Amino acid sequence: MLPAARQRRIVEVVSDRGECSVAELAAEMDCSKATIRRDLRTLADKQLIERSHGGAVPASAIGREETYGQKEVQHLEAKEAIATAAVEEIQPDQVVFFDSGSTTMEVITRAPTDEPFVAVTNSPLLAIEVGTEDVPVKLTGGSLRRPTRALVGPSAERFMDRMTFDLLFLGTNAIDPEAGLMTPNEEEARLKELMIENSRRTVLVADGSKLDERSFIRFADLGDIDAFYTDRRLSAEAREAFDTADVELIDGIDE
Repeated sequence: MLPAARQRRIVEVVSDRGECSVAELAAEMDCSKATIRRDLRTLADKQLIERSHGGAVPASAIGREETYGQKEVQHLEAKEAIATAAVEEIQPDQVVFFDSGSTTMEVITRAPTDEPFVAVTNSPLLAIEVGTEDVPVKLTGGSLRRPTRALVGPSAERFMDRMTFDLLFLGTNAIDPEAGLMTPNEEEARLKELMIENSRRTVLVADGSKLDERSFIRFADLGDIDAFYTDRRLSAEAREAFDTADVELIDGIDE
């Protein structure tokens, strides 16, 4: 494994598990402990992980990934307000993809019950929350990532390659006006790329805590999305970045 790929994998493993020893990482990467120690020094210098006694823990910002259970109780009122506004995007007879996440969960629970549409998702949790039996639900399939409860991997990617969607409700871990949209996990990043590629309209739904943050892997530019719903009123600088990218901005929702 090349050093860059190995170091990406180290960040993912540490983010998933919360803490890893040098011995655990050496076994996971099939390399020597000395190689892992060098990698950890490099990653710590880049602020992608933090060193601990005998190993590493997630960085305080970049590379950090909270579990779904942690996310679903944070900024709940903001997510509810975002979802109430964003759900108006759904039109009759559309095929609508709902990305995994706590904000998209709020959107899908508010999906219209009196208008026919098809729901598609990479989240088993979201699939069972559709508000009516009259709405067909399709799952991507794939391997379950327990931290985010998202389905990922080759099976999910093959599903995405065969499909097109009218509308996508997209989540993200971090939004930077210059770097774009980011997430800590490479498999989830790839699936998000495919969601965007195969959707006619992409609607980003994210609360204000995701703004001006960075994560490990960039999966989209601002110009790849069509609309952004958020509770926070954006700064003039951030607003200019979205305007330049021709993104429809619906901000300050919860004010």
